[in-house]
Amino acid sequence: MSAAILKSHEKDLGGGFVVRRLLPSAAKQAVGPFIFFDHFGPIDVAPDANHDVRPHPHIGLATVTYLFEGAIDHRDSIGSYQRIEPGAINWMTAGRGIVHSERTPHDLAGQPHRTHGLQLWAALPKAHEEDEPSFTHTPQADIPVVSLDGAVVKVLIGTAFGQTSPVRTYMQTVYLDVVLQAGRELRLEGLPPEAAIYPISGDVLVDGVALVPHTMALLEAGAVPVVTAGSGPVQFVVIGGEPLDGHRFLFWNFVSSSKERLAQAVDDWSAQRMGSVPGETEFIPLPKAPMRPPA
Repeated sequence: MSAAILKSHEKDLGGGFVVRRLLPSAAKQAVGPFIFFDHFGPIDVAPDANHDVRPHPHIGLATVTYLFEGAIDHRDSIGSYQRIEPGAINWMTAGRGIVHSERTPHDLAGQPHRTHGLQLWAALPKAHEEDEPSFTHTPQADIPVVSLDGAVVKVLIGTAFGQTSPVRTYMQTVYLDVVLQAGRELRLEGLPPEAAIYPISGDVLVDGVALVPHTMALLEAGAVPVVTAGSGPVQFVVIGGEPLDGHRFLFWNFVSSSKERLAQAVDDWSAQRMGSVPGETEFIPLPKAPMRPPA
């Protein structure tokens, strides 16, 4: 396998809601535009659990939410409301600044249920870092699905296997959800300059080498990997795109090509100048740790 391997590390977001984070990492800040990659679940949520994420801000990025199980209520400071359900792509462009909350829907609150999904951030190109914020929901019915010999590929974002997703992006971006039947293989041709494979379930092999659960295979530019399912069916995602136009600085929920812009966002949130989510009275305060964006 011509790939470097990223290991995940666990982050507790509160209330026992633990995610496995793979990007950014010391070895690789981003894969294409994707500068943040969290995998949460599958989690059996107890009736008394509180996994709500109170209003919080973002700048300079787009959040990309995709569920396998469960549901989330999204609300934001530009007035968007959307129930996020499995199979849909929800793309929120923060641009110059947006505030949003992610809460358990009322019909699931207080009920045992399962949640499982991926939360990615796509850093915006420098020319679009200060764009107006926006939110776009693409339902599962609008996502192209390609059926191959032993494989089903959902083209969530970008173009693959002759199909193009309707999700609009700011630069070349690919995001695929693949299910492969036991013993079958899939050759991934035409990948973008930067690409990676992440297993969701089952025994995934890349070029005959097992990909350990909760690790990500960073592919070499120009690679044409062959992914094989082991003794049972597997599911994995492919992410990637063209490289970002330069380094990005990150602090908390903020991403920017400028340290000074991060400092401004910190001041704006501290002074509650970034807007509010209609119907919300709570918010997540700025972390107490001093801001030290990575060099």
